[in-house]
Amino acid sequence: MDFDEIIDRTGTHSAKWDMMEPLYGVSPKDGLSMWVADMDFRPPACVQKALEAMTAHGVYGYFGDDRAYLDAITWWMKERHGWQIDPKWIFTTHGLVNGTALCVDAYTVPGDGVVLMTPVYHAFARVIKAAGRTVVECALKNEGGRYLPDFAAWDAQMTGAERMLILCSPHNPGGRVWTLEELRGIADFARRHDLILVSDEIHHDLVFPDRKHHVLATAVPEIADRLVTMTATTKTFNIAGAHIGNVIIADEILRARFAQRIAAFGISPNSFGMHMATAAYSPEGAAWVDALVGYLDGNRRIFDEGIAKIPGLASMPLEATYLAWVDFSGTGMEQAEFTSRVEKGAKIAVNHGPTFGKGGESFLRFNIATPRARVAEAVERMQAAFSDLQ
Repeated sequence: MDFDEIIDRTGTHSAKWDMMEPLYGVSPKDGLSMWVADMDFRPPACVQKALEAMTAHGVYGYFGDDRAYLDAITWWMKERHGWQIDPKWIFTTHGLVNGTALCVDAYTVPGDGVVLMTPVYHAFARVIKAAGRTVVECALKNEGGRYLPDFAAWDAQMTGAERMLILCSPHNPGGRVWTLEELRGIADFARRHDLILVSDEIHHDLVFPDRKHHVLATAVPEIADRLVTMTATTKTFNIAGAHIGNVIIADEILRARFAQRIAAFGISPNSFGMHMATAAYSPEGAAWVDALVGYLDGNRRIFDEGIAKIPGLASMPLEATYLAWVDFSGTGMEQAEFTSRVEKGAKIAVNHGPTFGKGGESFLRFNIATPRARVAEAVERMQAAFSDLQ
């Protein structure tokens, strides 16, 4: 668990490092990659051992007998989240963007509205638009640098054409861990407007010690008839390339509709992902996650303290995830200028705020799941790039 080790990922078909120059004009030779949401750390040894056992055997046929895989998921959800699930509720998808797409396909038709609490993970809108559905952006309130639901405004926006709400819990990019009261409010909103509620909880293991994540299924059990929950090992254990995710559905009617679409698309699991996920959801994996969260907690302190020293910049308090959401509105600069200072001046590749929807216009997203020396260097580069403000 040496999170301080600098691992050279260039030339390995890494989207994060090998695509930063074509997309952002930041060379990996002297730049820092802080955009794509994967970590610059190796996964726990148990995951590596599972892959080594596969390669030692040397035959890569179809995956069968998923009992150990399902047992690992049910064990993890009970032990880490206090959520008792039935293995028959679990569907395996090719990651949660695929899971989101399948939900949109299963529970809506072209022209339907799908509600997003923006700014929010950009892949949601991309999938919704590609499916011929309408993105309905319900903007979060930014009060004192913290996102809050705005139910009165959202109620006024609804037209009756909306069929689904996709919740990001914990929230990406704002790092919010929704409170029980907020989750109940979101559930009530979904019921008022008869919306299927898809809760993407992919970051639920990456919650800092001063906060507690509440699984929506346990926080508001009475909405089971309209709830679909999505979870994955991929963000937690840095195995995003495995493209594996869980869509968990307790309601029999919703489950049947989802199963029909899985069958229609001929989706079956990737054996590498199945072995990796089974190994990760284990006591050894749990110990690794605990160490990881402690390390990320140190990274967020260094990053936030450094950003706070730059006049006009504000990093939203991070309660979960490893994605820092920095507001540049206090600088008075146009988006093009502050983005150029970060990418051309500091030579840091970051996600652009507008891609996350309404409310993201003055923000950039920084991935701090990298060795601490790089976080410290990023802070120094940012302070130099905005030195004229200090």
